[in-house]
Amino acid sequence: MELYGYWRSSASYRARIALNFKQLEYNYMPVHLLKEGGQQHQQAYRQLNPNGLVPTLVDGQVILHQSLAIIEYLEEKYPERSLLPGTPRQRGAIRALALDLSSELQPLINLRVQQYLKQQLNVSDDQKQMWLEHWFKESFTAFEKNLEEVAGNYCVGDDFSLADVCLVPQVYSAKRFGINLESYPLLYAINERLSELNFVAAAHPDEQPDAEA
Repeated sequence: MELYGYWRSSASYRARIALNFKQLEYNYMPVHLLKEGGQQHQQAYRQLNPNGLVPTLVDGQVILHQSLAIIEYLEEKYPERSLLPGTPRQRGAIRALALDLSSELQPLINLRVQQYLKQQLNVSDDQKQMWLEHWFKESFTAFEKNLEEVAGNYCVGDDFSLADVCLVPQVYSAKRFGINLESYPLLYAINERLSELNFVAAAHPDEQPDAEA
């Protein structure tokens, strides 16, 4: 099994956490999003993933893109350690929280959006920072409120889940972009507990072979 990704990509980060949680062995194949005009745009990689995004999972004859689709595939093929535990209500909450971050927040702050803001719309660094702060605030404020209804030690109850897989990379991104997290004490506390888990720590961007100082 091979995972094509970029050390700082939040979507790649999600896939690494899921693979580690399920104790699956894989070869990590770095795709640098900034070198050589972006290796994700090169023809060799586009043949694997026409979207030119990371991550991409190759499992034998199976080639998948989109981190949540990859994780759902892993969940179905390797169900022993489930990322969708609990009751139907809890699984619904897990899916909703995961989508709040992966489908609502992350697409607004990812690299190609930031590049478009700077290169095509000529926004200043301060304006770009205002964009990031706005969307993090919108997302994390709602996420914090939703956690109040369902959280235990982790996002939904006391079992690690897909919601936690999605939270950790977005908090990493928030810290990277200088977002103040004081207004989200529950979110912050859960992330701190998650960060102490061995399989989460091993997926951290700084632990990847393509990490840069």
